[in-house]
Amino acid sequence: MTWTRLKELVGTSLSGLTQPTRSDWIFALRTVSAGLIALLAAYALKLDHPQWAMMTVFIVAQPVAGMVLAKGFYRLLGTLAGGLAAIGITSLSGANPWLLITVLALWVGICTLVSSLLRNPEAYGAALAGYTAMIISLPALGQPIVVVDLAIARCAEIVLGILCAGVTSRLILPKLAADAIISRLKRSILDLAEYASGAFAGGDPASLAALQRKLITDAQTLAEMRTYARLEAPSFAPRAHPVRRTIGQLLWALSAARTLHSHRAPKNAALIPMRRDLKAFVGELAATPGALDETGPWVARLDAIASKAREVPPLPDDAGANDAAKDKVGTITRLTIAGDFAEALKQVLDGLDALRSPVSRKSNERGQPALVVHRDYQAAWRNAVRAALATLLVAGFWLTTKWSEAAGTVILVAVVSSLFATRPDPVQSAWGFFTGTLIALPFAFLVGQVALPALPGFGWFTLFVVPILVPAALGMANPRHVGVATAFAINFLAFLSPHQQMIYDPGPFFAGSASILVGILIAIGVFIVVLPADPWVTVERISQAMREDLARLCLHERIPRRSAFESLAYDRINQLMPQVQRTGRRGDPILGGSIAAVTVGLEVLRLRHAQLDSAVPRETVESIGNFLRGLARELLFRRPGEPQTATIAVARQYAASIGERSDRLEMLRIAASLRIIAAAMEDYPDFFAKGRA
Repeated sequence: MTWTRLKELVGTSLSGLTQPTRSDWIFALRTVSAGLIALLAAYALKLDHPQWAMMTVFIVAQPVAGMVLAKGFYRLLGTLAGGLAAIGITSLSGANPWLLITVLALWVGICTLVSSLLRNPEAYGAALAGYTAMIISLPALGQPIVVVDLAIARCAEIVLGILCAGVTSRLILPKLAADAIISRLKRSILDLAEYASGAFAGGDPASLAALQRKLITDAQTLAEMRTYARLEAPSFAPRAHPVRRTIGQLLWALSAARTLHSHRAPKNAALIPMRRDLKAFVGELAATPGALDETGPWVARLDAIASKAREVPPLPDDAGANDAAKDKVGTITRLTIAGDFAEALKQVLDGLDALRSPVSRKSNERGQPALVVHRDYQAAWRNAVRAALATLLVAGFWLTTKWSEAAGTVILVAVVSSLFATRPDPVQSAWGFFTGTLIALPFAFLVGQVALPALPGFGWFTLFVVPILVPAALGMANPRHVGVATAFAINFLAFLSPHQQMIYDPGPFFAGSASILVGILIAIGVFIVVLPADPWVTVERISQAMREDLARLCLHERIPRRSAFESLAYDRINQLMPQVQRTGRRGDPILGGSIAAVTVGLEVLRLRHAQLDSAVPRETVESIGNFLRGLARELLFRRPGEPQTATIAVARQYAASIGERSDRLEMLRIAASLRIIAAAMEDYPDFFAKGRA
């Protein structure tokens, strides 16, 4: 099994499953070169553990330069914080080993808690601060006087690796985050056009669902790259806000297209031309090579479509009053959604142009939104308790048995239980880490225990490790293998422990290797046994947060900006996506409901702004307020399986009555918003109901 996995990992180009691209080869060669430079520099500086400098290069290595800088920056901060914590904890604990491991376990738990409440790369730095203190403090057990030297050495080794990785990634054929953002956004726009084309043509639901998931995942990646680009080039900072706003517009367009697909228009003379124009537009956009090289003509066409959608179409005079009112509101409703899609897509294209063009002034649309970012405190505390408890129990076993190699087990338990705690599936992530570590063992033995003792020297070392590390780095560039490949590269170097004088000593080699493997397995067992996470509970908590967001939109005294709500909504959906994927088909209605929640939120904002319109009659303003209060009660208190309250029926009835009484555009817009909210909530009744979590 191990050799089969190895072949898949290092032989992807030969197997034909995934051909490495030119960018992958550049990344692999650059990473291996930076690692060798870091090791050579560590030798020259006579550092105690030169392998840490080379390991750091592979730990922070990323295909995009900004990602390397971000991970390296927070790794440095985490290492410094962990080093200071190690010095403080060791000094306070004195010669009492039980007090030392207890405080260290609590520190690991606290850092895991903070890491669980943050996002990458900040979360990585917080987790690192926890287990770095463990790495520095345990070797100093019984001799606290050396802890300062250990902390300084550790920081020096890490800084050296970060500098080598950062400089090479930025200077040697760099792949910049700013360029990657533009490239991914262009691909997302084309994916959105393909999704909309399929939606308007009644395409395959499975294909549309897959495209929807991909668009949400790409939105999450864009959000992460935004941070990386700001670290990579300060000149990108003025464009960071347009990236955030553009992601929200992308989600708005996706929501509108989904709604148009779910509620196909009837044979209506006013709707057929609009649907035909949109279908032709997205089909042409998706099929035209280099379509986004010049967005001006596309933006002009979308502007014309959106303007046409905002017009009130002529209605037949011979229809009965009720039928005419119903048709009028239905027509305006669908035209509103079509106009929303055109406007949102136009804003996304404008955002692409803003990223490609320098910005001369800062946006004046900043400000604290009325809504808050979701933090899963329950999951964070669970992760903290697991990490602290696992570390404390294994450390206690170490002190009780006096097994010297168990110190490595303690460290690996702290590393894995903290670092992988925030992953959607920590067991799977940790098992991938174990697999890569196990594969690295025989290679490290052959190179470190057989080859290098017989043929010492840096030249021979390079000759032996480059053919091993280059394929591993190619695996790191492949999203399918990045976890296993990274674990392989890091632990190959950890097992190898390259020093200038390599000797044949298999006893310590196998003892240390066994302690690392046992530590990973124990951490996996902790994830399985101690407070096991139910992804459905997490899904329900995030869904509940989205319902509370909508209730705040209904009731909050201050009306947040549309961009603030869109930004928060995609943040929620990004958190929901990996958890929903673990629930299988059961989670599909949740994902659809989360997209529908965007539609509901945007229409609620329209109603809130209509209340401020002096042209809207006072009784209508009061009726809107009553409806929004009823909607908030529906969102906060109705449970799955319970019948919907009268709120949805009221929305439809009130929309129909508006259509009967008025032909004014602002009134018909209000009726359309009511209809859209009712339709979205009827499509996903259980999503808009209070769950058990």
